[in-house]
Amino acid sequence: MTVTREEQLIEAFVEAADTLVDEFDVIEFLHTVAGRCVQLLDVDAAGLMLADQYGQLHATAASTESARLLELFELQADAGPCMDAFRSGSQVINADLAASQERWPRFADAAQATGFVSVHALPMRLRATIIGALNLFVARPGTLSDADVRTGQALADVATIGILAQRSVQQAELLATQLQQALNSRITIEQAKGVLAERRRITVDEAFALLRAYSRDHNLHLSDLARQVADGTSTATELLSRPPRDEVRARQPEPN
Repeated sequence: MTVTREEQLIEAFVEAADTLVDEFDVIEFLHTVAGRCVQLLDVDAAGLMLADQYGQLHATAASTESARLLELFELQADAGPCMDAFRSGSQVINADLAASQERWPRFADAAQATGFVSVHALPMRLRATIIGALNLFVARPGTLSDADVRTGQALADVATIGILAQRSVQQAELLATQLQQALNSRITIEQAKGVLAERRRITVDEAFALLRAYSRDHNLHLSDLARQVADGTSTATELLSRPPRDEVRARQPEPN
């Protein structure tokens, strides 16, 4: 049965509502948001950046490895659409990369080399509070529709609310701690992806798909599983065994 765009959007908001419980997995939630953006919007990849307690952005979740690497490059260059959206609190929409050489010279070159032609960035905000930004990458000529902009901003806003709903405005220290834990988990996940990719001789994207599938099948937090894989504990023995490459591909989510 075909799932409509409206049904997918409703499901995305239901997923966000699930964060209003104790001990939800921030990293898994943000990766789900990135995936939903690609499903619902006319974009080819998405990534989210979160700020730490010092106001510094960090690449936290992405729908593909190429998007994650581009966000890391943007942070290294200290210039790009996400940086602008986070600092200004305003949307960056339909930024043509070929015409952005002066605005973001290094980022524009890197994004075009990856195959993207345009980019959008939406602030993750709740009133005056901005905790990060959502990057949307497009590999085909064209502009993002007003409806897609509104939907994308709604997803960015609901992701923000999902994180901030865990604590009150007065609990700024707790917010900083949880964001820092998410950023630390990101490092562990990258290590685990590398271990899996090397051990099974698969791509990094395939390795990450296996991590997510295994964590869901075994009711494990993604960050906890990644730590076990990176440390080589006995719990991760099954995941570290090498299956046929076709099985790896079969575990990846099918695009809509």
